[in-house]
Amino acid sequence: MSEFNTSGSGAAPTAPASKTRFRPSAVNAVRLDSIGDAIGVPVPGAAAGTVVTGISLNSRTVEPGDLYVALPGAVRHGADFAAQAIEAGAVAILTDEAGARLLAPSTDTSVPVLIVEAPRNVVGPLSAMIYGSRAGGDGALRLFGVTGTNGKTTTTYFIRSLLNALGNRAGLIGTIEILAGGDPVPSLLTTPESPDVHGLLALMRERGLAAAAMEVSSHAISFQRVDGLAFDVAGFTNLTQDHLDLHHTMDDYFATKAELFTPSRAHKAVVTVDDEWGRRLAAGAEVPVTTLSTAPGTAADWTVIATAPRGLGTEFTLRGPEGRELNIHTGLPGSFNVANAALAVVMVIVSGVDVRTLQAALDSADPFTVAVPGRMQLVSEEPAAVVDFAHNTDALARALEAVRSPEPGSRLIAVFGATGQRDQGKRPAMGAIAARLADTVIITDDDPHDEDAAAIRAGVLAGAQAAREKEALPCEVLEVFPRDEAIRRAVELARPQDTILVAGRGHEVWQEVKGVNLALDDRVELRTALTARGFNVLQDDRIES
Repeated sequence: MSEFNTSGSGAAPTAPASKTRFRPSAVNAVRLDSIGDAIGVPVPGAAAGTVVTGISLNSRTVEPGDLYVALPGAVRHGADFAAQAIEAGAVAILTDEAGARLLAPSTDTSVPVLIVEAPRNVVGPLSAMIYGSRAGGDGALRLFGVTGTNGKTTTTYFIRSLLNALGNRAGLIGTIEILAGGDPVPSLLTTPESPDVHGLLALMRERGLAAAAMEVSSHAISFQRVDGLAFDVAGFTNLTQDHLDLHHTMDDYFATKAELFTPSRAHKAVVTVDDEWGRRLAAGAEVPVTTLSTAPGTAADWTVIATAPRGLGTEFTLRGPEGRELNIHTGLPGSFNVANAALAVVMVIVSGVDVRTLQAALDSADPFTVAVPGRMQLVSEEPAAVVDFAHNTDALARALEAVRSPEPGSRLIAVFGATGQRDQGKRPAMGAIAARLADTVIITDDDPHDEDAAAIRAGVLAGAQAAREKEALPCEVLEVFPRDEAIRRAVELARPQDTILVAGRGHEVWQEVKGVNLALDDRVELRTALTARGFNVLQDDRIES
């Protein structure tokens, strides 16, 4: 999922603004002088009574009655789009000194302008104020936030599915889609900008939802998309190398994640302590922490004590304080999905749900067999063909290990690439991992963005070839592009007893090349190639998002 829309320039750089209304139909109007009081900016008397009913960072999503927030961007300043915002119905503008200077020569600025030093710092709290998104009392949403490098998406789907099984209608905000009690809306960002987040939560409340599960990316924390929120329960999955193009070091990456576990952002926390980063977070978090371990020998408040295969998935027991136990099943393959399911369960327990009530819901609904688009998504069974979002070293290793068949003579064919304009250090490492864990490695393109696709492939290929030669690995390494051709090659090589893993893009339906979005869905390409060879594929509703 792209996280490039961080400019605050009034328009998304690679995709059109969504026409979906991410806000409730009814809003309690807020006077502009109340907004001024909240941010410490005086409002002239004539403008004091101006009524504000919404807030937007994007001139193309402004509605009548909105406060338009003009932020400085990497390329353009949001003030450059003020005229369009006013034409769309903005009743006031919030900006910084630079934005005010851009507005000053304009004779069309017919609305009051509030000036603050750092407008992004106040967007979240103002969004909460305008939409009443976190108001208490009857109808208040229970809010679950999940962060970590891998597992955020599946864990939030699991939380939502479990809450629904308990009879609590729940919403979802994440990488794949937004579920707010109506039709699903495809996501542009893992975590939307804060006005959309607060508007969505208010919309969920208006539609009678009881809770919401949200992915919280490091970008969301860094770019203040979750400001003004206090999660009832925050959860941590793991931390592995990723996004170092933004954070530069693992310590900085960790520090950003740790900000979620402070009193201004969360009331309680559940931290998976299977890795050193989780143990460090649990020790330093500033909110009450419940720990979870799925790794043998790691002490925690809740631990996975037994696992057994059941079909493609796993049955396991989760033991907690005072000997309390839960018997759980997930139909999704891989030990990481045991960890995701266990985290979802403990987060719901920490929110106040009784263990016996929870066990009844687990037994009656099997909530962790829910399909998560592009996450260990099975397209066919002979050969086993799986699409997964694994796009970093740890996720790729786990995915390859999860789909490896124990049947003698079966081969594992891996198709993947690396994303452009991202951490280049993980490219050879991903190639080496694939060479160690797969029998045939097909290196292809992911989303090159504005980077040269051949150079990206070369980085991955170098890692795979070096590992094969140094460690005398028996794998075959191929470079095949474009991506649809690589998927067809994998299917041509596959026998019914083999397994194909297409990794890196998961649910995504567009491939970005030099600023152009090309239609490409790994699931559709895989299905088409399998059908052409006469293999049976699963029903459409199993692979469509």
